[in-house]
Amino acid sequence: MSNDAEAETAEEQDEAEESGLQNGDFIEVAYTARTVEGGDLVDTTSQEVADEEGVGEEQEFEPRTLVLGQGHLFDAVEQDIIGKEPGDSGTVTVSAAEAFGEYDESQVRTITKDKIPEDDRFPGAHVDVDGEHGHVETIVGGRARVDFNHPLAGQDVEYEYEILREVEDREEKAEGMLSMMLDIDLETWFQTDTVEEEQVVESEDDDADEDEDAEPETEMVEVEKHTLYIEAVPQLSMNQQWMMGKQQIAQQLVDLLDIDRIIVQEELGDMGAMGMPGMMGGPGGLEDMLEEGDIDADELADELDGIDEE
Repeated sequence: MSNDAEAETAEEQDEAEESGLQNGDFIEVAYTARTVEGGDLVDTTSQEVADEEGVGEEQEFEPRTLVLGQGHLFDAVEQDIIGKEPGDSGTVTVSAAEAFGEYDESQVRTITKDKIPEDDRFPGAHVDVDGEHGHVETIVGGRARVDFNHPLAGQDVEYEYEILREVEDREEKAEGMLSMMLDIDLETWFQTDTVEEEQVVESEDDDADEDEDAEPETEMVEVEKHTLYIEAVPQLSMNQQWMMGKQQIAQQLVDLLDIDRIIVQEELGDMGAMGMPGMMGGPGGLEDMLEEGDIDADELADELDGIDEE
């Protein structure tokens, strides 16, 4: 085969590999995952499946928006999706090692039962001991045997999935990502803002360049910032994932959505109904003001009456 023919074949192969969905694409996907041995439900986006299994009674199950290549699914599932198109489906078996780890006998340990709360001192109870989560196997005398392996350790998991569509709308991307990471629905919107920013002025003076100790000259310039606004609802301020990792979540959104910054914006109610401060009774009212100024209210009233009579 000639060099030109080989180059053409390699180019065709590259094009074939790059066709279909790729890392970085946002997709909406539906899936159900079960253990291979026993068929126990691991995860699902189907409300029907959840109802049949009797799980998540206070939770809504629906397809999820995620980004390929970001670890939102097990790697074996993502690799099976790469190159496919919206509307395609598949079944993938994720090995125990990739899923929840191989079962490790050394993670089954005997501890004093005093480390376990009294209400949890029974076989099958899920407990947290010294920062590790496990479940109680047996309690004999003053000792407890606790398995610190993941409950699904050692089990292969089968994923059945369907790619519903590729997500293109930026707000839908943002809201889908936030819903997946925080498990709450948030309203978002994008806006391009003009802000003032301090920037270093490039010096044309050769002597200034040689003086390493010289303070750089700066100036305020107007720049455009592509901003994602997130509505600050009460559920957000109380969300554990948000409180513990808001910086990491925000940075991930900035990178994936190609924006400059994120602003969490709180909208307050009608302030007019609150009245003017200090004009009503209660804390901060007129009576408190008179008391703080050591002014006798009756004497003030007499003085005002005298002014009116004059």
